[in-house]
Amino acid sequence: MSSPINRPRVSIRIAYLAHFMLLTVASLQGSSILVAFDEPPAASRAFTSSDPVVLKSLELLKEGSFRASEELLAVEDKLSSAESVLARKELLDVIGRIRFEYSLDETGLFEKVRKVIPEATASEVDRWAQESKARYRIIDGRKLYFRREPQNIFLFSEEAKARIAKSRKRPEAKAWLLTDHLAEVISHAERTNETEVLPVKHRVTHTLTIKKNNPAIKVGSIVRVWLPMAQEYRQQQNVKLITASPDPYLLAPSAVDGNPVGGVPQRTLYFEKKVKDPSEPLVFQEIFEYTSFAYYPKLEESKVEALPAEWGSAYLEERPPHLVFAPEIRREVDAIVGNETNPLVKAKKIFRWVSLNIPWNAEDEYCIIPSFALKGYREKRGDCGIQNSLFITMCRIAGIPARWQSGFETKPGEEWGMHDWSEIYIAPWGWLPADASYGVKKSNDPKIADFYCGHQDSYRLIVNLDWGRELYPPKTSLRSEPADFQRGEVEVDGENLYYDQWETKTVVDR
Repeated sequence: MSSPINRPRVSIRIAYLAHFMLLTVASLQGSSILVAFDEPPAASRAFTSSDPVVLKSLELLKEGSFRASEELLAVEDKLSSAESVLARKELLDVIGRIRFEYSLDETGLFEKVRKVIPEATASEVDRWAQESKARYRIIDGRKLYFRREPQNIFLFSEEAKARIAKSRKRPEAKAWLLTDHLAEVISHAERTNETEVLPVKHRVTHTLTIKKNNPAIKVGSIVRVWLPMAQEYRQQQNVKLITASPDPYLLAPSAVDGNPVGGVPQRTLYFEKKVKDPSEPLVFQEIFEYTSFAYYPKLEESKVEALPAEWGSAYLEERPPHLVFAPEIRREVDAIVGNETNPLVKAKKIFRWVSLNIPWNAEDEYCIIPSFALKGYREKRGDCGIQNSLFITMCRIAGIPARWQSGFETKPGEEWGMHDWSEIYIAPWGWLPADASYGVKKSNDPKIADFYCGHQDSYRLIVNLDWGRELYPPKTSLRSEPADFQRGEVEVDGENLYYDQWETKTVVDR
């Protein structure tokens, strides 16, 4: 394995390692011991700032006045605090990202729909867009759709779905079914009395490529790249880095479970390269292996215990701006939970509500979302991260410790996929997986139906045991994804490089 990179930012590195050591020592003292820890916001400073210029700019964005917002933010103000200056700079960055994510005009939307439904008319597409509540924004007087549309149109417009089904052949039955795997997990766990069962060895090849002739990259530019790396964590074992390039590189230590999670909760493989020829693409690659076990503790409602007396407030509080105990969410939790006092039963009630009421949709990039939980609750749809953020928020309101976990799903017969889920703490079992996005499964067997509230399948890659935590070593600019970490991150001469300027490819062999 390569030796650590010699970096010029020695003071930053030392400060970070000291921070890491303090959290690690605290975590090693015992997972039930509370360590004082303020959960980071996992968002741009703009979404938590009280700076009046930022607040006014956000209002202008809501009105669709993007140019006016950018002009306001660009005015130099020497009396502003350093924090306000950073918040304004980051909001300008966020606006640029919104412009990229919402760049599809009505003609472009029509053309994309016609690629799937060739006979569709303009009036039909307009009707389907309204019916499905297709994502759009008014930007300086122009109606611009989310660049991943018409994905949501095909998910939520019944008429569009019917037209697609009519023109396509009936899909062949899948050779591998998730519910069959879940039944096997349950059977094996109950027969052996083991909680970690049916291990699957994975080999992952993850490649990040920065496009050639990037205007931000010059001769002598310092390019910093962070790639995702598997954690050593309970049902994920035998993690091994096989190879990485270019050399040298820096492998982050694994996280240390505790309240809070210590070590490096968002695990990385770090590269730093000085550019010699900007006309050539820059390629960064890692190959690693790990073994993923299904996790199936036998949960019985009658055996639930109270939280340890010393638990404190760990993973029970708000985490603005994404986890907020808004009055309407509090009222919903009260209605869902009622007079129930058993934490496991409460969690199942919340889980079923999210599964039934928050369907999956193609979601915005998280960096442009002001609040995950509020967005999911108010729009009544969201992707896996939004669904599970709302689940975490509701559990915390109900007095159930809940936290984020994410990485990839690696089911057979399907492409790999970035995926987010969560964990809930129920004594005496401890932290239990919960995936409100997979939700309640269609099955007459209640053990299969409720499987994902307390259990996990064999086909996962755990990269993150929390969100919005500092990368290793720290990134100085606003991350392309301030909360989650799956594709990777890129920085050139101290400035972030967004997703439109590089691409990743992940190959998963089981």
